[in-house]
Amino acid sequence: MKSNLLEIRNLKKIYHDKDGEILAIKDISFKIKEGEFIAIVGPSGCGKSTILSILSDLENKSDGEIIISKSNLKIGYMLQNDALFDNRTILKNTLIGLEINKNLNDEKEEKVLDLLNTYGLSEFIDKYPRNLSGGMRQRVALIRTLAVEPDILLLDEPFSALDYQTRLAVSDDVYKIIKKEKKTAIIVTHDIEEAISMADRVIVLSERPAVIKNIYSIDLPNKSTPIENRKIKEFDEYYNLIWKDLDIHV
Repeated sequence: MKSNLLEIRNLKKIYHDKDGEILAIKDISFKIKEGEFIAIVGPSGCGKSTILSILSDLENKSDGEIIISKSNLKIGYMLQNDALFDNRTILKNTLIGLEINKNLNDEKEEKVLDLLNTYGLSEFIDKYPRNLSGGMRQRVALIRTLAVEPDILLLDEPFSALDYQTRLAVSDDVYKIIKKEKKTAIIVTHDIEEAISMADRVIVLSERPAVIKNIYSIDLPNKSTPIENRKIKEFDEYYNLIWKDLDIHV
């Protein structure tokens, strides 16, 4: 049985503005095991991305605990925008995290080149982001994140800028890469289908101030890739439950 890699207990976040306090996150608690893929869904503005920002130290929590079971835990953050630098080649873009951390050497570069080759980007290493499709750019962004060898990947709406068909294909690619590299991941998404098709568990948040309404363990028979998972009968059952939790009305 895999052990907990990270635990959040009673997380709370308050923002302050000229009109007073805004309670964004009221009481969030969950655990994530090593190798697990968790999805967080909830209404717009409920604080989903705030949780990732707190985990990555981009924001301070107002209260609660974050318990890490592994010393020197590394976190990789993949943003909504691929954030590639137009004046750097694909290879140079994937190495930038290692450069910033002053951890770039021949061995690390060789590993990145191997990732680019494994995931179909070796012929583009000397090209620039403008030469790549949106889906390929997201693969580059993921490899850049993997290059620093994170223990946990945080993915903040990573496919939101893509059209529907590309989004499906890229989510499949990203899922396969994360599973092949045996990474632990947390994805924030507005897309219920995306969450169910990719995640081992889906955490459903309420409107602000956010609390957890439900946590679903996604138990799909013959679970496969995200595209294939959408075809399984039980997929619709999870979709209807989460849809109801979110109080979505047409």
